Amino acid sequence: MAGSKEIRNKIKSVENTRKITRAMEMVAAAKMRKSQQRMRAALPYAEKIRQVAAHLSHANSEYKHPYLVKRETVKNVGIILITSDKGLCGGLNTNVLRKVVTQMKEFEKNSIGIRVSPIGNKGFTFMSRIGARVQSHLIGLGDTPHIENLIGAVKVMLDAYVAGEVDAIYISYNHFVNTMKQEPVFEQLLPLSGEKLSGDSKQSWDYIYEPDAQTVIDEMLLRYVESLVYTAVSENQASEQSARMVAMKAASDNAKAVIGELKLVYNKARQAAITKEISEIVAGAAAVS
Repeated sequence: MAGSKEIRNKIKSVENTRKITRAMEMVAAAKMRKSQQRMRAALPYAEKIRQVAAHLSHANSEYKHPYLVKRETVKNVGIILITSDKGLCGGLNTNVLRKVVTQMKEFEKNSIGIRVSPIGNKGFTFMSRIGARVQSHLIGLGDTPHIENLIGAVKVMLDAYVAGEVDAIYISYNHFVNTMKQEPVFEQLLPLSGEKLSGDSKQSWDYIYEPDAQTVIDEMLLRYVESLVYTAVSENQASEQSARMVAMKAASDNAKAVIGELKLVYNKARQAAITKEISEIVAGAAAVS
């Protein structure tokens, strides 16, 4: 059995760790609320631009944007992978990376080339380690992502799609369900699918374009795709803070349980030491008498 001093040091160490995890839990809770507010604030814009994009997809326009045209054969795909920059958030990043790797194996089985644009340090580090072809990357987003910071890394992949270098683009991130549940998602970003553009196909839409249809549709669909990526990043950050808060709470609870067990062991060791001393005193007194 370990000595009393050693056990006391262990108890102090675990108590210090519990203070840290408690502080991280409270910080994550505050950041989670802010990230959820930011995620909800982006929804009205995303919904409105989705409606306009849906109307345009059914409009009687002579110009058909490449984002709306499905390629006959898919030889290369691009994946926009969204992860966190930091760890200590449970299995959040592991789940989304596992899902992406599973899909990558399916693509490789069908002889489809893969290009990756990771957003977040964890995804970038993982993709670099496994030797994936990284088209672009973005790390260090911070607690408040701005769409102007996302455009550069995303536009590289979009330009590759327009140029025909990739035939489809997928996006993978953690979908925020609630505080206790986050689901990894792998879905098609381009070409825009009917599920995304769920407009009223029975109604014929037409617009007056200024200066011309191509310029307006190009800009509008580009902003729509950017809003999809921004919404995914916002959801992933809300998921990250929720997962970190839950993980730190579990760590604090475990530390509390460990402290209780160590105190029990310490009390037993202390009691054994006192009993031994009393026995030695009694034995010594008996020997003298």
